[in-house]
Amino acid sequence: MDHLAVLPYIETERQVTSRGQETVVHNRKLYLYETQISAFSRVFALEEVYDMSFRKMGEGEGIFYLHTKQGVYPYRINIDPVFFIHAYKQISRV
Repeated sequence: MDHLAVLPYIETERQVTSRGQETVVHNRKLYLYETQISAFSRVFALEEVYDMSFRKMGEGEGIFYLHTKQGVYPYRINIDPVFFIHAYKQISRV
């Protein structure tokens, strides 16, 4: 199954080691397919996705919000998500 759009996002994880607390940054991607949106650790059926929104937070970064039946999921991004949102709106109208 080929994806219709991709949205890179940043996931931050804190790990406690013998040297102290460390922050690990993961570069992940949201994939939009005809029937679902797939993140690293979650899959959302499109019929359970209500909307998407974006809030700019400073220079070049923002929070992309995925509004679903299970709740609102925030993803930290550093690119404009307009292409991803437009692709979703195109297939959600069908």
